[in-house]
Amino acid sequence: MSTFGSPGALPNTKPTPPQRGSFPLDHDGECKDVMMSYLSCIKKVKGVNQDECRQLAKSYLGCRMDHNLMAKDDFKNLGFKEDKTPSQAGANTNGVKGELQW
Repeated sequence: MSTFGSPGALPNTKPTPPQRGSFPLDHDGECKDVMMSYLSCIKKVKGVNQDECRQLAKSYLGCRMDHNLMAKDDFKNLGFKEDKTPSQAGANTNGVKGELQW
């Protein structure tokens, strides 16, 4: 019997949820100013990953966490490095200058 071009039996696939789950949209615009600053920064640097834009992205995610628009998480889990305090930045007490520390 002919199926007139139908592909036949398709495999049964189940969709997988995102790893971090879903989050609500910012309907009230609580973080819109920070978001617009970030988007204009990205447009200004033509998509290059600049430190200025990274800081705006970090503040946008912080705003979303503060307003319960996403689950609270450490910034290091979101791809941001921890900020070094001035005492940590210049403290290379064990080793020679320029030596790699693991």
